[in-house]
Amino acid sequence: MRAYLIDEILPDDMANIRAYLKENTVSSRLDQVFWAQIPDDLLSADQLAHKNCRPHVFAVELGEDWVKCEYFIRSLPNMQCTCPAYAGRLQRRHILSFADNMIRQLGVKT
Repeated sequence: MRAYLIDEILPDDMANIRAYLKENTVSSRLDQVFWAQIPDDLLSADQLAHKNCRPHVFAVELGEDWVKCEYFIRSLPNMQCTCPAYAGRLQRRHILSFADNMIRQLGVKT
């Protein structure tokens, strides 16, 4: 899986990141995985055509001292559809901005 990894995060910062993700993303069935939405204006043509598959999301996974943002865009309501795909250039930029903004807003030291 292609992903953006931020590691060597202090325990207090990890707690702040978890709280931030609980407020700003969709929780999954797993405590350590969250779904962050890709804005509709950044969807690929195939994803745009699949209105019933919205929202499209990327996974944010938490470890003991790391955060991983996956570059795979999924359909949240329909994981079996054909529209999931690796992020395009603008989608990757959005994922990086999401992670970097979170780190900056929370004052996380890495």
